[in-house]
Amino acid sequence: MIAKTFAKGPALIGYFTLGDGGMDYSLASALALVEGGVDLLEIGLPFSDPVADGPIIQKAMERSLKNGTKTQDLIPFIKAFREKSQVPIVVFSYYNPILAAGKRFLDEAHAAGANGILIVDLPFEEIPQSALDPILIVSASTSQERLEKIVQKGRGFIYYVCQKGTTGMRGQLPLGSSSAISRIKQATRLPVAIGFGISNKETAEQAFEFADGVVVGSYFVEAMGRKASTEELKQLVKNIDPRRTQ
Repeated sequence: MIAKTFAKGPALIGYFTLGDGGMDYSLASALALVEGGVDLLEIGLPFSDPVADGPIIQKAMERSLKNGTKTQDLIPFIKAFREKSQVPIVVFSYYNPILAAGKRFLDEAHAAGANGILIVDLPFEEIPQSALDPILIVSASTSQERLEKIVQKGRGFIYYVCQKGTTGMRGQLPLGSSSAISRIKQATRLPVAIGFGISNKETAEQAFEFADGVVVGSYFVEAMGRKASTEELKQLVKNIDPRRTQ
């Protein structure tokens, strides 16, 4: 399903934290993002120590955990989402929640309708085996030798982390992002998506010029943290998606 999405053209990928605002709000928001134009969803599992995430997503995870969100809540959430939409789902997580959920969790997520798994704090050699596409990460500091090993193990798409440090909203793409994507594409036929810091239409437009997908997270999470309406979320997608002007 992920491959079919990218075959249609460059994909807008939207991230949100499961349970931020409650499970009903998460479901309504996910469907609103899709209706607004998001092509693929990344669902973040809440975790107490999200070291790769900046303040906006950290606070979302804190709120979600205070709401009582459990890792296993993902399964009924996906089932409910699948009753309304067939947009691909990538589960975004740190390893601890996956480990604590048990060996069958990823298979249960796949059976419910998830398509991919991205475990941000695990090297590709340690990614658990499952039917889910392993979405693997490459950064600017990834050596050529390691890049070639990573792309052989990845499926779905390769996630290029364009910023040093954590997620968050930034005003521009780092210098060298285009050449970094080009280097990855020379090593793989998989689509390459770019993320970390894309939070306005200008940076999204730049990214779409050379990437196969653009990941937008904190921009949506910030709005969901203040309980933005579904209509506002739809509009936010439209506001950041440069493809609508083409």
